[in-house]
This record gives sequence, C-alpha cells and structure tokens, in this order.
Amino acid sequence: MIQILTEDSCRKAMESGDFDLSAIPGRAALILTQSWCPQWKTMFSYLAEAEKRLPDLSILYTEYDLVSWFEPFMAFKENAYENREIPYVRYYRDGICTGTSNFVSLEGFLHRLEL
Repeated sequence: MIQILTEDSCRKAMESGDFDLSAIPGRAALILTQSWCPQWKTMFSYLAEAEKRLPDLSILYTEYDLVSWFEPFMAFKENAYENREIPYVRYYRDGICTGTSNFVSLEGFLHRLEL
C-alpha cells in the first residue's frame, strides 16, 4: 500500500528523532523527498510494480516541499539522518530499519527490501 505520510506522523518524528514504524508488519519503505526531484519521479513510477512483486510491502512517503512545515522538516531530515540528498529512502522489516539509500532503480529498491 502506498500512503502519504501525515503531518502528525512527520511532526512526531521531528519530536522523537525518528519515525515509528513498529505497527507495520513485514517490509516497509519510507521515502522523504521533494516533488520537483527527477529521481523521485522515476522512483514513484515503479512503486506500484514494487508492491506487486512484494505483497507485504508498505510504502510511505512525503514530498515535503509541498507542506507548510517544509523548513523544519527538511532540517530534521538532513540533521537526524545526516543526508542532504533526495529522494532519501529508509528500508524496514517489522518496524526495524535495515538500511538506507538515495535514488535506486526498481531492482535496487527490491534488493534492499529483501535483505
């Protein structure tokens, strides 16, 4: 299932220092990006295929340049995760972060989710 992260979940992450994905069983990908990014547009185009190939996959994302809380969220993302590139992807299995990346191909995305 592809879901847009809510403002509430993003604000909670900013307060606590991380996203809580413990309620999501199986595999999950958390994508933090900006709407204008060409690499994000490429990734977004293959997310439905990734879901078909990994039925237990949940995908959560935010295009944080489109929200009113853009600047504090960008600062959180860049400082908490020490990553200034977009898209920024965090991979989870049963709520535990198993790795991170920036832009990857569909095969690279699936591979990181299978680890």
